[in-house]
Amino acid sequence: MRTITYLQAINEALDEALAQDERVFLLGEDIGIYGGGFGATHGLQEKYGQQRVRDTPISESAIAGAAVGAAMTGMRPVMELQFSDFITVAMDQLVNQAAKIHYMYSGKAKVPLVMRTASGSGTGAAAQHSQSLENWMAHIPGLKVIQPTNAYDAKGLLHAAIKDNNPVMFYEHKLLYSTTGNVPEEPYTLPIGVADIKRLGKDVTIVATGIMVNKALEAAEIVKTKGISVEVIDPRTLVPLDKETILTSVEKTKRVIVATEAVKNSGFSAEITSIIAESKISMDLKAPIVRLGGAFVPMPAQKILESKAIPQLDSLVEALDQVMGEIEV
Repeated sequence: MRTITYLQAINEALDEALAQDERVFLLGEDIGIYGGGFGATHGLQEKYGQQRVRDTPISESAIAGAAVGAAMTGMRPVMELQFSDFITVAMDQLVNQAAKIHYMYSGKAKVPLVMRTASGSGTGAAAQHSQSLENWMAHIPGLKVIQPTNAYDAKGLLHAAIKDNNPVMFYEHKLLYSTTGNVPEEPYTLPIGVADIKRLGKDVTIVATGIMVNKALEAAEIVKTKGISVEVIDPRTLVPLDKETILTSVEKTKRVIVATEAVKNSGFSAEITSIIAESKISMDLKAPIVRLGGAFVPMPAQKILESKAIPQLDSLVEALDQVMGEIEV
């Protein structure tokens, strides 16, 4: 183990995957000479050449279409969309082709591709570069959706995604790139579809995704001084979703908050909430389920307004007080 950044963990996983398997190659805008919009592919074209680390035109539909075709012929492409917002340009290739080909060809064809993309707000990049659209992909049968929240998970889950025979959507929050964590030097994989308990507790469960996991851990530390014990569950993968870990935690604490950065309206937090509400555990809850999510507005560019548009640390602390009955709604 040594301490590296989330961004270094991504770079390291890509480097190791390229070295391990000649079928793996990278493609995307500015990933070669420039090293990627956020530096995730820095140094890889110099090491592996232009054939395996391919700069592409500014055409997300072309990137995704090429990746689908290459995957069908036995390659293992890892495509990068510089911002998750740009997935809208490649929806046909990913939603109608990559997700469905295995089914439509009766299992005779596979599409082992990975789409990596930077998501989320916090950089003042405005409405077309700051969205959290992972719940869109979670709605599509045939796609796996991964959203790691620390360096250790990022490296292990990216290795697992590249080895998977299905198309995998891999979301990396921009504000997490500079965070650090302990990561093994050697390659390793983490199981897709297994949640992680980031913090044990007994009074309240917070099920959080993406950057909200970090905020949940901060909030848990703050309310600890009030004697409130918070358990934080990180699904890590939205599809497949580890329902058992979530329900086991809620059964223990009997209070739950679901927190995502994505817009609350029709967001993935509703899916998690419905799983809890439809279970027998719902009859034993000591407080109504609280959902936190982004406001139903395009993301503002102005930093103060941007911070108001998504849940912050104080939002989580207030929600914890609410479910514990310390404040009235």
